Amino acid sequence: MKIIAQKRTRQGTGASRRLRNAGKAPGVIYGGGEAPQLIALDHNALWHAIKQEAFHSSVLDIELDGVPGRVFLRDVQVHPFRQQVLHVDLQRVSATEKITIEVPLHYVGAEESDAVRLERCFVDHILTEIEVSCLPDDLPERIEVDLSSAEAGQTFMLADITLPEGVELVLRGRDIDDFVLATVVVPREEEEPEEIEALEDAAEAAPAEDGEPGADESEAEDESKE
Repeated sequence: MKIIAQKRTRQGTGASRRLRNAGKAPGVIYGGGEAPQLIALDHNALWHAIKQEAFHSSVLDIELDGVPGRVFLRDVQVHPFRQQVLHVDLQRVSATEKITIEVPLHYVGAEESDAVRLERCFVDHILTEIEVSCLPDDLPERIEVDLSSAEAGQTFMLADITLPEGVELVLRGRDIDDFVLATVVVPREEEEPEEIEALEDAAEAAPAEDGEPGADESEAEDESKE
């Protein structure tokens, strides 16, 4: 994915407001051993870009005043109720330095499993993305988790998946066995209408408890009093 930006020198609330009024979105590029650079991007193009998954999880090609480069998204601030990007942070990428970024998980094949197809189970996705470290050229756009062999009640763990070559997990002090990816949930059995009707008939026919007269006995007592 490619984005086009221009350098800017003015900063501050007023300068950013004027940029937005002109259909631009303010941002900054930093890292890579260079000084941070203030930038401006076309707002409409950026707004459509942030709706795409790849914009958040892949290395982006950027053209800054005609000079090509590579970056990845670090942060994007969006107005709480307007369709407006307030600010975007981009980090420079070096081909020889590893980056740490969150990659989305794509769960596939669940509908082919016997658990979902025949036993009416459903899959509860616990994690939707994982953090990885790799060189920019090794970064996968997504990681697929194959659920075609899912069984009722099964739990899929992070340790069960195989990462692409050159990609490492970032666990931040946690054990890999602590991460649950998804669980196959067995649906609660519903009572059939015939079973419910049988239970109701049995309840009506059961004798009253605590010495209280049943329905027939109460009717007989009422008739004797007349």
